[in-house]
Amino acid sequence: MKKASAERISPRELLSLVGTTPADNVEGYKFAVPWKSKLAGGQVRSLFLYREILKTMAGQPSLFGPFAAIAGWQASLIESTLTGPIKTQARIATRAGRNPDAFAEMNSWIYQTYARLLYNLCGCFMRNGKFDPRVALAVSTSEEGKQLLRNCMREFRWLELSYNSRGLTRLKAMKDLLKSLVVLITEQPIDDMPFMKKNPDGSDGMSLGAWLEEGRARIEALWKYNAFDIREFADRFMGGKIGYLPYEVIKGSRLHSVTLRHYPLPKGQEPNGKVVYLATPMINKPEIFDLAQGKSVVEGMHREGYEVYMVDHGDPGPGETELGLDFYGKTVPDAYLDIIQKRHPGSAIYIMAYCMAGTLMLPYLARRAEECMARGEPMDIWKIAVMATPVKFDDGESGHGPMRKLIREQYDPLLMKELYGEVNVPPFLIEAGMNEIQPGVQYNVSMGFYGRAYWPGAIEDSAPFLYWLTHGTKFPARAHREWISRFFLGNALIEGTYCLPSSVPALDGKPVRMGALDEAGVLIFCYRGTRDPIAPTGSCTSCELWGEVGKNIGVSRGGLNRLIEKNVGHIFVVSKVLLTEYLALVNDFFKSH
Repeated sequence: MKKASAERISPRELLSLVGTTPADNVEGYKFAVPWKSKLAGGQVRSLFLYREILKTMAGQPSLFGPFAAIAGWQASLIESTLTGPIKTQARIATRAGRNPDAFAEMNSWIYQTYARLLYNLCGCFMRNGKFDPRVALAVSTSEEGKQLLRNCMREFRWLELSYNSRGLTRLKAMKDLLKSLVVLITEQPIDDMPFMKKNPDGSDGMSLGAWLEEGRARIEALWKYNAFDIREFADRFMGGKIGYLPYEVIKGSRLHSVTLRHYPLPKGQEPNGKVVYLATPMINKPEIFDLAQGKSVVEGMHREGYEVYMVDHGDPGPGETELGLDFYGKTVPDAYLDIIQKRHPGSAIYIMAYCMAGTLMLPYLARRAEECMARGEPMDIWKIAVMATPVKFDDGESGHGPMRKLIREQYDPLLMKELYGEVNVPPFLIEAGMNEIQPGVQYNVSMGFYGRAYWPGAIEDSAPFLYWLTHGTKFPARAHREWISRFFLGNALIEGTYCLPSSVPALDGKPVRMGALDEAGVLIFCYRGTRDPIAPTGSCTSCELWGEVGKNIGVSRGGLNRLIEKNVGHIFVVSKVLLTEYLALVNDFFKSH
């Protein structure tokens, strides 16, 4: 750089050029608040409601007289100019895999562009893949370099001012990373240093020199993989593929978009003669059970000699929009368990289910038990392990009060059917709802990733989970409406109102009697986490309500249910340590008599 200046530019001057923006969370929100999206969503709901009122008036000319005709004309005008185009845009975006929320889509572009600016700025100081303090000194003390830095800060400011959310957001995490980069460039501390380790009394636990050394390693790793935007990085790193172990799709198992996978035992592994059926949630890719080496439930089951089958719900299309929980909660497991029994005659079959899959499989097993008793047959599947599986939905001790409140205030089944009834509910919408009940999840996931980036192998290790986390699947439209109405609002399992079809005429369409689990001798293993806001401990009470209920809190003798409660979150299986602990417990349960 030319025109050397004696004084190094300060981090205060650079950050003042960015200023206070929506990325700073000056309001102190504990959540990400997509306020523009909420405002627009409220207006859209009001518009559709107004159109329905007009249509109702138009259909009652005897009551409204000539105003009925005017209302009908206005309803048609609104449909052709406003609600119709809104529905078309929602369908197009969903089919294209884009977010139908224009503000959220703009935010995605901001993340990508902000990440590109971070990458380019870091590149100014990289030499042979290392952050060079000598280059940083030269840039931060020359007039030309100072002007470069000032212009960069103005570009970051423009993006932040264009942001459509507030609170604990992904952009706040990216701004914290920018602040750390400014400190690395200037080698001068700021207040509230990002990534500063703290002592128990709240004081700084690192010297500036140690912080700078760690910070350089962090930036070098992020720059090497261009991992500043976690979603874009995961897409690129994983190449659109996820999963560790090879599998085969069972011929003849396709039911619409749903298929049954078989994970063959590795060569040399002695089979134990038993089968594990992995039931997966309808809103996630099934690879949560097979993320990577050391993070695979399938791998863990194979080590114990189990044959493993797993449900893959695929990518629901237009043909699945009218499929309800009867299909996903009865037709699918009926067909797949029948396939498994024919492939492994006489083998014991155990079920393992995660989250909502367990919520559906428990009443399925109860109905299966009812059918066996009606036919005078013994129950053929008598062990199920559920993890993070809610079964109780009320405003009290279940812990689901906040989500139920959100649904009552913001969920409109008519609007959902109009917008997504032909294309299914996009994962972006499910994610938005989940963000409402998980304090700071966007910010914390990003900051956790950035904070660990300097650990050897941490970035590569995080990629499969980040890909899984940012790539949900569509929720079939009718099944979604039934899930909300029957479970979250209806508390159907506790109230005894959940109905399923049956091959036994006396049971067909009747409410499932959950007490049949106990009568049939079914054993339930329930694994729940005290830090899980999606499936709070108060809602994960299956083994306290049904099956062989006893006082098995923790690991105890066989013959009874088992309840394991740990200080973990909802997606604990991504941790090698926590998964190893879980597998040991669940294997002990499956092997017990």
